[in-house]
Amino acid sequence: MPVYNFKKMAPVPSATALVDIVLTRTQRRTPTVVHPGYKITRIRNFYMRKIKFTQQTIADRLTAMLADFPRLSDIHPFYSDLCNTLYDRDHYKLALGQINTAKQLCDAVARDMIRMVKYGDSLYRCKCLKRAALGRMCTILKRQKASLSYLEEVRKHMSRLPALDPNTRTLLMCGLPNVGKSSFMNKITRANVDVQPYAFTTKSLFVGHTDYKYLRWQVIDTPGILDHSLEERNTIEMQAITALAHLTCSVLYFMDISEQCGFTIEQQCNLFRSIQPLFANKQLIVVINKIDAQPWDTLETDRKEMIENLIKESGPNTSMLHMSNITEEGVSQVKNHACDKLLAARVDSRVSGNKVDSVMNRLQVCYPAARDGVTREAFIPESVKKERDNGDDKKKPTKSRAGYAPTVNDDGDDEEADETPPESEDDMMDGGASTVARKKTARELMWENGGPGVWAPDYREQYDLDDPEWRFDAIPQILDGKNIADYVDPDIDAKLQLLEEEEERLQAEYTAANMEKMDDDASLDEMEKAQVTEIRDRVKIARTYKERSGGRNRPALPREIRGRIKDCHDDSAKLKASAIEKRMAKVGVDATQMLERGRKREREGPREKRRKSRLSKRGDAEMEDVPAAGSDEDEEMKDGRGLSKGAIKRQRKERELSVRSERSQARSHSRPRTPSEMGLKDDEMASVAKKVEKKGQKRWFGGSGEGDHTKAVHLVKWMNTGKKRNGTHYCR
Repeated sequence: MPVYNFKKMAPVPSATALVDIVLTRTQRRTPTVVHPGYKITRIRNFYMRKIKFTQQTIADRLTAMLADFPRLSDIHPFYSDLCNTLYDRDHYKLALGQINTAKQLCDAVARDMIRMVKYGDSLYRCKCLKRAALGRMCTILKRQKASLSYLEEVRKHMSRLPALDPNTRTLLMCGLPNVGKSSFMNKITRANVDVQPYAFTTKSLFVGHTDYKYLRWQVIDTPGILDHSLEERNTIEMQAITALAHLTCSVLYFMDISEQCGFTIEQQCNLFRSIQPLFANKQLIVVINKIDAQPWDTLETDRKEMIENLIKESGPNTSMLHMSNITEEGVSQVKNHACDKLLAARVDSRVSGNKVDSVMNRLQVCYPAARDGVTREAFIPESVKKERDNGDDKKKPTKSRAGYAPTVNDDGDDEEADETPPESEDDMMDGGASTVARKKTARELMWENGGPGVWAPDYREQYDLDDPEWRFDAIPQILDGKNIADYVDPDIDAKLQLLEEEEERLQAEYTAANMEKMDDDASLDEMEKAQVTEIRDRVKIARTYKERSGGRNRPALPREIRGRIKDCHDDSAKLKASAIEKRMAKVGVDATQMLERGRKREREGPREKRRKSRLSKRGDAEMEDVPAAGSDEDEEMKDGRGLSKGAIKRQRKERELSVRSERSQARSHSRPRTPSEMGLKDDEMASVAKKVEKKGQKRWFGGSGEGDHTKAVHLVKWMNTGKKRNGTHYCR
């Protein structure tokens, strides 16, 4: 039978949300515009497509919903009864049946309305039929509000159910509340069940897993069961009853003989007898718990006889064990005994089945036949016999503690055991020795010779050669039938001598060059030496500053603004008036007039500077416009010969317009210079220079980088996909 994974069930939307999902999907996935030129057949197909698509969407949603929820008649009886206990089987089936009926009603509405749209004679009538069809289907969905809400709550609860496998090896714990079931489960599994000193701390089934004999075992903790009739038991107790009724497992019935749980031993025995029919065909173990508070030996005789008689009445499959969760006495024994009993029962059930006969026919057990009548005893070496005679076989071999930190359990006997190893392994088997010396390990030798990283074992001792004396030999002279000396350069010594001489010569030249540099410095006086030292230090600082990684991230400033004052308190600016005066005074130059001229230029505003430049340009332009005396143009203007009057008037008018336009140029414009004025050969070289200038300015004119975030216009997907056909952008 299948084991369902209820965590994969899709969420169930509410009625309103389901209507929105269906209508939105219909709006997005179907055409939305009817143009005036459409024929009536195309209009009918347009609205029939909308009705069919809506019906298909509803059918797909409801079918997936019905497929996710399990059918109680198809799943394991344990899951079926558990769903009946938790959710009420009738209510569950009624909700799923209403969803199925709603799907069929939507199909019928769509089928009827499509038949009517086929005979629609106008756009208005087809549209009204479409609205009626979608409205009736949405009304059917809205009427399922209660069923959808109930199924969503059921789905949430089923997704939280533990993943139980009804067919695997299982240990099931049951009993009255507060008898120690959850504590035992926390001891033997990796689960973490809440344990509290009051009743019904465990309100549902909890599953843990443990390992025994290389097999995975499922351990189930059930809620407490009270001693009353089946009709009076609540949902929490019925979960334990359902698990006991349907799972093939080994049952552990816990009893608290200290009566700290609030129930007497007699009440616990009565509960055992009331649920004893559920223990049929199961391996039963009565666990006497809390023996740390009330030992079994000191228990009253009448109560002890009551428990023993209970076990005798239950049959041969029942056994009794004692344990305590606090002292952990008997916890492992209870777990191992329960697992062994269940394994034996599973094997017996399989052997007694019909499948065993077909398997046994294919098995054959072979027994070796004796080849002669000689009895062959086990061979025991003489050294082992001597150890037995001397009583040394009872000694446990001592483990080396070399290289480890001393502990509390260390004795002084280890030093006596670490004796000097013999010369060979044969010495260890010497029959005349009274005691057998132990050979030192590689770890002990390592710590004796300096520790890790200092001493390395000599693996040549482990070489397996024909002659053991070959293990520590040097490189052989003959290898693979060839003389190794033949492959050595005979002039190797002479070449090595030449290399050493060349190295000595280069070292001498380097030393002489350093001495010459020191001699040059020796001819200077103290003041010059101090200046040379300062210059070298500044060069070194500048080189270091240039090569540092932090300086590459700063933009390069244009030369015209480098060193200018960035702040009135900036004393490090090189173009500050005080700095200039101080620097020029060092050289012996009076900078008073230079600073005064600079201050006067700073006082002149930008407007005054532009006015002076404009006046100078205007004077140059007027001088250029005046014709030179005796020129050909002047003669033509005077006598009018060579050109007509109209041509002369046009020339004069163009000249006046050019002068006027130059005078009225915008302030931001500058007169373009010719290549010769810029020191260039021609226009081509000027364009090349302009490109080089722009390329150099990229270093300080920053472009867009990773820090310049731009946010594009957000477009709604359902308004811009799937509808831009036939030349329309209309979204509805």
